[in-house]
Amino acid sequence: MKLMWFHLMPYTELPADFRDANPSVWVDIHSSLFDPKRAHLMYNDFMDELEYAADCGFDAVCVNEHHSNGYGLMPSPNLIASSLARRTQGDTAICVMGNSLALYNPPTRVAEEFAMIDCISGGRLIAGFPVGTPMDTCYAYGTNPSQLRQRYLEAHDLVMRAWTEKETFAFNGRFNQQRYINIWPRPVQTPHPPVWVPGGGSVETWRWCAEMNYVYCYLSYYGYKAGKATMDGYWAEMDRLGKDRNPYQAGFLQFVGVGESRDHAFELYAEAAEYFYGRCLHVDPRWATPPGYTSEGSQRAGLESQVKKAADSNVRGKSTGERFASTAREMQGIVDNGYVIIGSPDDVVEQLREVATNLNVGHLMLLLQYGNMRKDLTRYNTKLFAEKVLPKLRDVHAGWTDHWWPKPMAAEQRAEVPAFLPKLAAE
Repeated sequence: MKLMWFHLMPYTELPADFRDANPSVWVDIHSSLFDPKRAHLMYNDFMDELEYAADCGFDAVCVNEHHSNGYGLMPSPNLIASSLARRTQGDTAICVMGNSLALYNPPTRVAEEFAMIDCISGGRLIAGFPVGTPMDTCYAYGTNPSQLRQRYLEAHDLVMRAWTEKETFAFNGRFNQQRYINIWPRPVQTPHPPVWVPGGGSVETWRWCAEMNYVYCYLSYYGYKAGKATMDGYWAEMDRLGKDRNPYQAGFLQFVGVGESRDHAFELYAEAAEYFYGRCLHVDPRWATPPGYTSEGSQRAGLESQVKKAADSNVRGKSTGERFASTAREMQGIVDNGYVIIGSPDDVVEQLREVATNLNVGHLMLLLQYGNMRKDLTRYNTKLFAEKVLPKLRDVHAGWTDHWWPKPMAAEQRAEVPAFLPKLAAE
């Protein structure tokens, strides 16, 4: 199994009364709450943490894209990924989860920037292609929700052709018309970097990942208990389409806190977890489900799930707005609901083996920094996981082959990355 270190880069200094004094952490969060000088320190701490995770031996470091919010400070994950491509060594994958394709005009920008990252890193890029949250795509960036998926699919086709076609070509789509497409640079990996698609419970996304042979990633913040219904739905669709149940064609996100014991971990991570679920996920439900964003097929599946599980509190079948509104915000509920897995290293190993097996997931993306977690605590959590948990999970899904992992250049062919960059002498 692959163990991946994921960073959201949350704003760590939202005030204690944020939930009561503000309608939402997303879209209309007030600019007066953002302090650029404090963010300077946050960004540098976050990048230190990502580099530290790579040094600790995680298979990948992961970043993502969000806009107009205090929950994740990465409107351009490519900026962070380009730095990681230069500052990390070995075969550590750079997972950009991802670029919201429908927001780029023209989408060739994605093809070019991802190709740059792949070249700089020597072929270590995982290319994430999310449709994007309604908060980011429809409200912050003003995309018509009824056109979002069509824009996304057309942008995807343009990017893939830009990566794979050898000759200059013209593209005449509904939303993109370009006479000359001939990107430089081009990616190291051929025919292109592995493509992963993060999503919720969209039936269309499941089917599309199966047909395109892409990895489906469920990036839920509600943990493995709530995530099981969604992953079961994905694998049921794969079965219906006659696809293998290769666990490496799936990814899942899980919060984790490791300590000397369960009680120790509870005490260590309570503040950070309660900050995240109480403030970072304080999203006004009016931003969650704009008309046209959710397809008819997914709406029907959700209604059927609600009817079948009317007495069940499972997140699957709830609207996005209902999920935000019903989120547990006290540490006991956060742990009991499985949002955050905590415990001693052996406790965490046991729980994550269960997650990987029951959800049939070969790529486990781990949030070991969340909320307002201090840098020293993040390093403690990361180091303890890397030393005491990670080695004991390597054998999970050992009988399967991961066809969706980067294929970097041979080590001897790559540029040497110095431990530090000496200052150039003044001329």
